[in-house]
Amino acid sequence: DKFMCYCKHGKGDLSSSITVAEDTMSQTSSNIKASEGKLAQSKENLKTAQADRSAAKDAMAEATALREKEAAAFAAYKADADTNIAAITKAVASLEKGMAGGFLQTDSARVVLKLAQSNQDLLDEADRQELLSFLSGSQSEGYAPQSGEITGLLKQMGETMAKDLADATATEEAAIKTYEGLVAAKKKEVAALSATVEAKTAQIGTLGVAIVQMQGDLSDTAAAQAADKEFLEGLEKSCSTKTAEWEERSKTRADELVALADTIRVLNDDDALDLFKRTLPGASASLVQMTATTSAVRARALQAVRSAQRAALPNDRSGLNLLMLTLVGKKSMSQGGFDKVIKMIDEMVEILKKEQLDDDHKKEYCGAQLDTADDKRKDLERTVSQEETAIVQAKEAIATLAEEIAALEAGVKALDKSVAEATEQRKEENAEYKELMTSNSAAKEVLGWAKNRLNKFYNPKMYVAPPKQELTEGERIFVSNGGTPPPTPPPGGIAGTGITALLQVAAGKARSRGAPAPPPETWGAYATKSGETGGVIEMINLLIKDLDKELTEAETEEKEAQADYETMMKESASKRAADASLLTEKSGVKADVEGALEAHNENKGSAVKEHMAVMKYIASLHSECDWLLQYFDVRKEARAGEADSLLKAKAVLSGADYALVQTKAHNFLARAA
Repeated sequence: DKFMCYCKHGKGDLSSSITVAEDTMSQTSSNIKASEGKLAQSKENLKTAQADRSAAKDAMAEATALREKEAAAFAAYKADADTNIAAITKAVASLEKGMAGGFLQTDSARVVLKLAQSNQDLLDEADRQELLSFLSGSQSEGYAPQSGEITGLLKQMGETMAKDLADATATEEAAIKTYEGLVAAKKKEVAALSATVEAKTAQIGTLGVAIVQMQGDLSDTAAAQAADKEFLEGLEKSCSTKTAEWEERSKTRADELVALADTIRVLNDDDALDLFKRTLPGASASLVQMTATTSAVRARALQAVRSAQRAALPNDRSGLNLLMLTLVGKKSMSQGGFDKVIKMIDEMVEILKKEQLDDDHKKEYCGAQLDTADDKRKDLERTVSQEETAIVQAKEAIATLAEEIAALEAGVKALDKSVAEATEQRKEENAEYKELMTSNSAAKEVLGWAKNRLNKFYNPKMYVAPPKQELTEGERIFVSNGGTPPPTPPPGGIAGTGITALLQVAAGKARSRGAPAPPPETWGAYATKSGETGGVIEMINLLIKDLDKELTEAETEEKEAQADYETMMKESASKRAADASLLTEKSGVKADVEGALEAHNENKGSAVKEHMAVMKYIASLHSECDWLLQYFDVRKEARAGEADSLLKAKAVLSGADYALVQTKAHNFLARAA
């Protein structure tokens, strides 16, 4: 009844489990496909975000390069325009003071002349030609500064250039605002895209882990479903056989019950009872006449043993065969009667108990070991899956770190190159500054000497005599004793002035002169030109002021350039130190990740080997335990039936032994009578 109930409900449970597994597999497959689609889309979005971020950075770099180029062009234009406007302003001031002759000898006049020659669109052609004629000196003798014509032309040029400079400045300021707005927008875009890249990277990792886990669940579910189907097929086959046997057994039992019922009904009938009372002897007579014989007892015992033999397992039948031989043999009625047989039955019953106890222990052992091994298998499979996920993540992290390290190294190299270029440019600018300072200082000294020399002739009161030669201590003693002071050595330098400067270019030009011009006309009576000398000295003063201004501007520009250079060096050093620190940090992180990757590979290899060992152990457990687990109930039932039959045989033999004693006593008493 229990087995048939198990067949009835077990098949339903297995069918439900298989159906649930199919639904779970279908749902898991759909989830895997959906996750794989999300993963592919996330990777595409990540690639797009990375490309957009690179494009935004490139756009900022291009805009910065273009802005720097435009700023440099504007700075050059502004410097040139400021110089030209300053020259025009000086020219206007000189002309308004009536110093036309002195002005034409200045650098400002040359600057204005060059400006008028190169920029034809500043003035009308007639005005420009008139200005060029004046600046070249062809009309200087007849020009009256009070007329203001040339002054007006110069002011017009200055106003035009000032307006152009203002327009260029406004354009530059607008370009700066546009550039700053573009850079701010691109920085926001880069920040947003960087956040997207980080989010998509994390999402890709999460989806990868989830897909691996779902694939593992799908494999486990498929394996469980296959095992359930296989078990269901075996159960259906076994239940089909047992059902046929059960129907046959139920039919036989029903027929037996009908026969017993009919017999009991006939024997309990009133007429049958009356007939038995008249024909059968009384109970006391029946007890006196009933005797127990050895053959009858042995026959009953043999019947019980045969029943045990039919119920016994094949391995246990050899003992029952020996017991049957013992009962059938003539020695069974020797001294001691059935004691030997009863002892054999007791031993066989103990053996059956021991075997059943061993099977119970083996079943418990097999169940525990199979559960433990299966848990170990699942843990190892989970470990392998986790290690594979960790390996994928570690490889991706190593690739990302390698790209970042390469970018940092390239940035450091580019920074070193820019620092070297800036240092070389600073050296060149400093050398130019020193050369300018030396040349301008020498020019100031030459102009000062020339001015002093003119004053010596025209304005003796303003002449400054050169310092007397300082005598050495020996020379002073020599002169004090009446000696003649040593002669003053002739001054060297430029034209014997004692002023030195690098004038190779001038010397080269002097050597390249052609044949001399024809001699000029001879002179008349000489007359000093003290009136014109004031204009010459004033021109020299203007030239000295121009040199002072140029020296001041050069010194200011040098200080600013040096300060900018030092700031750049400081910032570059800080950035290089930060990049080097970050490079060291990322290299360390990369080394740690590579070490972790190696550890994950080793852990995965160990887990795979251990998983193979566990699978071999599970296979050995199945080969050892499956047969026992499959036939445990059958073997237990067979042993129970065998033990029951043996105990019945023992009871028969024990009862037969007592009856035999009574029979012998009765015979002995009968013979004695």
